[in-house]
Amino acid sequence: MRAILSFILLLSASTLFSQVLPTFGNSRTGSTGMQFLKIAPDARTSALGGAAAGISNDPTAMFWNPAGISRGDTGKLDIALCHTSYYANSNLNYLGIVTKKGKYSFFGLQVLSLNYDEMLEATEFQPGGTGRLVNINNTLIGLTYARILTDNFSFGVNAKWANEGIADVVVNNVLFDLGLTYNIGLMNSKFGVSFANFGVNVAPSGEVNVLKMTGETNIQNFSEVSVPSAFRIGGSFDPIRSSTNNLMIAMQLSHPTDNNETLALGAEYAWKKLLFGRMGYEFGSDEKYAIPTLGMGIKLRKRLGTFRIDYSLSNKERLGNLHRLTLGICIL
Repeated sequence: MRAILSFILLLSASTLFSQVLPTFGNSRTGSTGMQFLKIAPDARTSALGGAAAGISNDPTAMFWNPAGISRGDTGKLDIALCHTSYYANSNLNYLGIVTKKGKYSFFGLQVLSLNYDEMLEATEFQPGGTGRLVNINNTLIGLTYARILTDNFSFGVNAKWANEGIADVVVNNVLFDLGLTYNIGLMNSKFGVSFANFGVNVAPSGEVNVLKMTGETNIQNFSEVSVPSAFRIGGSFDPIRSSTNNLMIAMQLSHPTDNNETLALGAEYAWKKLLFGRMGYEFGSDEKYAIPTLGMGIKLRKRLGTFRIDYSLSNKERLGNLHRLTLGICIL
């Protein structure tokens, strides 16, 4: 176990210093497809600026760090339903279901869908529209396995199928995630590492008619598309911890393959583990936040389980507001 942990720490440190810090803030925007894989689905971690790899511990952890599903209040069944009112009249919906098998094993299912209204097709020669309406579909379905190896150490793995369709062109890919969490213990400190969206490049299928100077051309061969892989390392600690008041500080460094390296900082205050207030900020992103991300939540504990409601608000300088809502039910 010590050898495994030493290897993980060495890999994380080498990735952090060789890839993240020297190029912090450099942009590789537009170099991959399937951008919907990067959209945060849940309200809690969004309110913390996206500082999620080390703290996410409900079914939405399957998006951030699959090992996190082993560190929550998971009972017989834990369900999370998330809705994001996204830009351009689009909506992101997420369903996560986690169940526990035995004492140490956890299984999960996640489904994510980004839905748009029908769009009027436009081309270089017909910028006002061709009169044809097109659909854009983005779907992710994934299975997760996580296991507690020691009282402090857990790992998790995702296997995912992703689909992106634009008009008559479709691309499908099979992706994998790996996640690790470790509870240090001092001041309830913990950290997590995740490697997300690893898969091979694939070429879209279908056909599209393009009007060129020489006339209409039918295109059936497309270049291969890569996916937005990401390395995340994050952690948290509780400077204030009591039965009434609890304050958690979280941080995350992210190294995506197609965009800026970013640093997320977040804080969560809990009163009697019932009411929650959250704030966060992400440094280094292309589109800056006009104000820090904000959120609130409530967690009701009943004899048969718990019920959670979380809300977050994110405000970008040019794009405007994003509203996220998460409902969670845990059946003990």
